[in-house]
Amino acid sequence: MKNTIIFLGFMAFAIIGFYACEKGNSQTNNNNPSMTMLESIPKLLDRNAKIQYGKEWETVQNAYGKQRKALMDDPKAKEPWLNLAEIFINEARVTGEHPHYYPAALECLNTLLAKDFNEQDPKERDLKFRALSAKAGVELSLHEFAKALVTGEEAVKINPLNSGIYGVLTDANVELGNYEKGVEMADKMVSIKPDLRSYSRVSYLREIYGDIPGAIEALTMAAQAGLPGADNTSWASVTLGNLYLHYGKIKEAEAVFNATLEARPDYPFALAGLGQIAIMRKDYDKAETLLKQVTAIIPEVSFYEKLATAYKESGRIDEHNKTMNAIIAMMKDDQAHGHNMDLEFAHVYSDLMDNQTVALEYAMKEYAARPDNIDVNGALASIYAKLGDMEKSKQHREKALRTGSKKPELLALSK
Repeated sequence: MKNTIIFLGFMAFAIIGFYACEKGNSQTNNNNPSMTMLESIPKLLDRNAKIQYGKEWETVQNAYGKQRKALMDDPKAKEPWLNLAEIFINEARVTGEHPHYYPAALECLNTLLAKDFNEQDPKERDLKFRALSAKAGVELSLHEFAKALVTGEEAVKINPLNSGIYGVLTDANVELGNYEKGVEMADKMVSIKPDLRSYSRVSYLREIYGDIPGAIEALTMAAQAGLPGADNTSWASVTLGNLYLHYGKIKEAEAVFNATLEARPDYPFALAGLGQIAIMRKDYDKAETLLKQVTAIIPEVSFYEKLATAYKESGRIDEHNKTMNAIIAMMKDDQAHGHNMDLEFAHVYSDLMDNQTVALEYAMKEYAARPDNIDVNGALASIYAKLGDMEKSKQHREKALRTGSKKPELLALSK
């Protein structure tokens, strides 16, 4: 995003205003390739005021306007499609508007990749590489892990010296249960460029292999490697807080979430972390306040899941059921827009709705796609235990623990 989001000052607002005027004249645009092109570009959605972060949102709007103008000036241009995709990918994470932004990014990237590239031109080769890398990243976000691996492997053939593509290959291999290959890709990534992204992968793999202190160390390095208050830095910090929380270090997690909020006020993922802590402390009123605050900022399913948990644990069944209806509707919307949600459905039906039969159906669909993934096996181990089938639970628990994972929920099943 560093090379994409460029501050253009007042000029971009003039451009955006121009687009707004021209949009209303669509009947006159049928014979105008430039205007037809503009109408085909996915929209940039408005951000909630809480997450505009001053100049950051202005910068995003300016960048979006610049890329649209570039395509209006030259409908055959290539790079603006990649720049738009990168804007949409970032906005998906910041705003939680996944059903809009991931398909939008994929549309831009597929439009670009359908064009002819001069493989002998270094700039053209680099553009294609960047487009394939971004596409693989979107496929990961949509949980299309096998597709992401294929796309990533196509990209690395073009440029085997770029660190970012090894992050994609790390993630795809890990999600498919190819953990040794994931370690190999992460090692390549960190050897090329030790930074926030590579340290984050190292942390996750250390956790998978049961090295929790090492995972915390690497993720701390990742958070410290970023610019304070930047979105990716805050994301790494919250991931660190969640890591602490997962392994029972509540005070450490709380300190990280609060520090994140000092650097990036109203950051919804940090507020949600504090909401989770409130649930763990059985302070359900505080949890409800925090989680309603974040669900009003961005429509992130995990925030609603925490809110439903608070209602369930405090015996507020009507509120719990209403929240569950909203969660299922949001997940189906995600699914309708190309997001594979089978494992998420399995967790929701198992943990929040106590419907193990439906949960098992979803978990088995995911197991068919990636039978070696420890999280998928962990979900099945839990579901079978709740169904009373301890033999099958044991089989999947053993697969889930094969890397030496120390996840508390899995260790609890072995007692």
